[in-house]
Amino acid sequence: MNRDEFETLVADALDQIPPQLAAMMDNVAVFVEDEPDPATPDLLGLYEGTPLTERGEWYAGVLPDRIIVYMGPTLRHCETYDETVDEVRTTVVHEVAHHFGFDDHELHELGWS
Repeated sequence: MNRDEFETLVADALDQIPPQLAAMMDNVAVFVEDEPDPATPDLLGLYEGTPLTERGEWYAGVLPDRIIVYMGPTLRHCETYDETVDEVRTTVVHEVAHHFGFDDHELHELGWS
């Protein structure tokens, strides 16, 4: 799978977020990168920023939060196209949930890890 195809999967996964939730996403940008930091070579996605639940009056004029989906580890993790579609969707939902304030433990309990 090439980068354009992978980016399309990420965009499609974002499009599947219910409109009510997508409208609540604030000051967040989504990126596709080839590889994570070498210290975490199997990382499929990452959320960097301040979750909506932790933002206060001080939250103004800051750079957007970042959701990163890593193409290399995802493609190595998946054996088929359909597995890749499912994993990208799971990763996107997982990282968007961090934006909404869910932690890894809660996401694991909900089946999104």
